[in-house]
Amino acid sequence: MTALGNGAQTAGRPTRLPRSARRKQLLAAAQEVFVAQGYHAAAMDDIAERAGVSKPVLYQHFPGKMELYLALLDTHCDAIVAKVQDAMTGTNDNKERVSASVRAYFDFVDHESEAFRLVFESDLRNDPAVRQRVERVEQGCIAAITDTIISDTGVSRAHAELLASGLVGAAETAAQFWLARGRQLPKAEAEALVAALSWRGIASFPLQGESAGPQGESA
Repeated sequence: MTALGNGAQTAGRPTRLPRSARRKQLLAAAQEVFVAQGYHAAAMDDIAERAGVSKPVLYQHFPGKMELYLALLDTHCDAIVAKVQDAMTGTNDNKERVSASVRAYFDFVDHESEAFRLVFESDLRNDPAVRQRVERVEQGCIAAITDTIISDTGVSRAHAELLASGLVGAAETAAQFWLARGRQLPKAEAEALVAALSWRGIASFPLQGESAGPQGESA
């Protein structure tokens, strides 16, 4: 395993990076090691070697392996929630909102970094701190979609939360299934299929002040 080439060394001597740049470098190295080996098999020695730094430098920024892992989880958990929130606020077209929400999950699992494995396939799911962050992803995405459904349809929060959880569950499960089966369909086609299924269900709830269309779709 070679060290990350982020200016970690110059002519055999360590390069002093700004603290924020060093932290970013260490997190990138840790992510590669955790994705490849899992949390339990990964060692701080491996991460330091991958980053091209000494263990003391690594420990200056992160007191332990768990702190590194949680920092990565925070980054990626926040990112997927933000993508779903953007899907809700980026347009007033509800069909596009559904499509963008589904796309957020497919983009996440399809990213070359494979960071989704830290969130959805963690070997630390039973750890309270990890579980809390993973649950925060689901809750944050459901909350964003729930608020939009309530605003547009006027259904109760209980109804809206159940609908939102269905959309989130379908998008997450389908994206992981698609990846696990070796991307048998083009990504855009897979996203469109899942979005079409979800839209047919959600569209049957008319917008406030409107009645459902002749086939159960609202305008």
